Amino acid sequence: MEFVLSVLGAAARGLLQRLDDWPPMLSLAGLSVLTGIGMLWVFGRLSDQEAIRAVKRELAACLYEIRLFADEPSLIWRAQKHLLTRNLRYLALMLRPALALTAPMVLLLIHLDAFFGRAPIPPGQAALVKVQLERAAPLEAALETPAGVAVETLPVRLPEQWQLVWRIRPSREMVGTLRLRVHDRLYEKQLVAGAPPRYLTSQRVRSFWSWVAHSGEARLPEGPVRAIEIVYPPAKLSWGPLQFHWLVWFLLLSLAAAWALRGPFDVTL
Repeated sequence: MEFVLSVLGAAARGLLQRLDDWPPMLSLAGLSVLTGIGMLWVFGRLSDQEAIRAVKRELAACLYEIRLFADEPSLIWRAQKHLLTRNLRYLALMLRPALALTAPMVLLLIHLDAFFGRAPIPPGQAALVKVQLERAAPLEAALETPAGVAVETLPVRLPEQWQLVWRIRPSREMVGTLRLRVHDRLYEKQLVAGAPPRYLTSQRVRSFWSWVAHSGEARLPEGPVRAIEIVYPPAKLSWGPLQFHWLVWFLLLSLAAAWALRGPFDVTL
């Protein structure tokens, strides 16, 4: 499973890295529309379209019945019961395509967040480096930075969280490697500063399930270090005066594309 996820992650990173020079909003809009088309296609293939059309007609009939017989309590009660059962039937018909789309969409959102959710550290701006250690490990480590990156503090020890924290400050645009020495072991973590929007992995982790969410770098080897994190600033995406988190734009554009193209694809939602 790890091999499959590694291959998929490498493919996603390769695709997203081709968009480094594109305006972020334009690349996100294109990916959102393509995702909406993909979801629509899967939904049309895996759902029972005839049953969905039938239950939507029944839902409309229930609503009309409620309006027509507003002064007949027994008929209203019957229509409301039918409305509830037809809604449950509609949700059941949505279940199979929704389940089929869950895993691919989760993986897609993880990789899109690595590209659109964070920005490289601006030159001259400070950032934190956090190291999560095993509880049995001594809170001792040394941080080595590439040329052009200053370490401004000694490690701040947080015994309750079993963490070490440094503050660093890059002075120029760069893509380099942080090196963490813990006893006789050496750990590395990629650092990006001042570059254009790019695929960023904020954490390099050891556990498999944490790595699924942070798969941009290989898992840490066995040892006292559980995770190394660089706190990158959040990225900002705006369209004119409107500024939202990338996920809001993605959901709005992908769902709008799916809704607008349901007719040409002959898919009932």
